[in-house]
Amino acid sequence: MQEFLLVIHRDLTSANPAPSPEQMKEALKPYQDWVAGIAAQDKLVAPPKRWDVDGRVIKHEKKKDHVSSGPYAESKESIGGLFLIKAKDYDEAVEIAKGCPIIKYGAIVEVRMAITAA
Repeated sequence: MQEFLLVIHRDLTSANPAPSPEQMKEALKPYQDWVAGIAAQDKLVAPPKRWDVDGRVIKHEKKKDHVSSGPYAESKESIGGLFLIKAKDYDEAVEIAKGCPIIKYGAIVEVRMAITAA
């Protein structure tokens, strides 16, 4: 089994966020059930955590570090949550990620496989 990071991106900062607060409220129980189902299969490595919408991005350009506010200056997407799961391969991890009920309201789930240190 490999470890995979699931990152849930959604619009948290615009005047009309997607999913809306009402949609998030509607999706809360299905989301909790989805995570509980992953845990019941013993595939949840680290539980979901919520993150603030602010963040900082550090880039090194022209021999100087530049720090900007917010991870997505050009877009409205923020990280709404992330957690670790176990799956045999990308296909299984993607199938698990497809079950995220917030996707139907406009959220995006990114899947990344952990690489063991050399």
